[in-house]
Amino acid sequence: MLSAFNDDPKSPEALRYVNYSIFGKDYAKTPIYDSQLKGHVYYIVSGHGGPDPGAMFNKDGNWLCEDEYAYDVSLRMARNLITHGAKVYMVTRDENDGIRDEEYLSPDKDETVWGGSGMPLNQRARLHQRSEAINKLYHENKAKGYEVQRTIITHVDSRYEDHKIDVFFYYNPKSTSGQSLANTMYTTIKSEYDEHQKGRGYTGVVKSRDLWMLRETIPTSVYIELGNISNSFDQRRLLIPNNRQAIANWLADGIIKES
Repeated sequence: MLSAFNDDPKSPEALRYVNYSIFGKDYAKTPIYDSQLKGHVYYIVSGHGGPDPGAMFNKDGNWLCEDEYAYDVSLRMARNLITHGAKVYMVTRDENDGIRDEEYLSPDKDETVWGGSGMPLNQRARLHQRSEAINKLYHENKAKGYEVQRTIITHVDSRYEDHKIDVFFYYNPKSTSGQSLANTMYTTIKSEYDEHQKGRGYTGVVKSRDLWMLRETIPTSVYIELGNISNSFDQRRLLIPNNRQAIANWLADGIIKES
């Protein structure tokens, strides 16, 4: 869906654009800056959705729902990867939300999975649906010659209100490539915090876990917890649109470094 191309290499607007309605009307027009990730495929899976909002917290009469904030960060990250030539699938999808620049993201239950299927109520069935969709796409893309394929899973944690956490990462204990990708994303986030918030300290971690989406999906996978939705400090990372964009940028940068 090519919408614009300026073929003058000396022009600052010498960019190709693609339109993806999934990003919403304000962000659908997506520039392609380079082909650094050409031949790479990414499956982006934001947690929960449909009948399950995930972790929830009521702030000043507004319900903060894990699925909405994980999805917004995931969309922003996906768009960043596309700007570098990647082929990206939003596996969990909301066709009418798009990237939103509000603090309070209104919850709904109309999310679907790639292919248009609704999400079942049963958690195990939802996970099975997602891993099956990814593995089917993996085989299709493998047959087309795509060698680099990765799954990125995003969630928002829920703990005691006084428990502040940093972005942290899980990988399949049997996957050395997953461990490497998680470590690269971790060091990228840490270096960004060290640069932009000197003295803050970064306490995120990388750990192995035997989680369904890490174990049952064929591509190299990383599972990301973005923060504690119950903690007022972490809420700033989730509520402020520029902060969501910064986290998405840094996560994408970590993926690119591993490429």
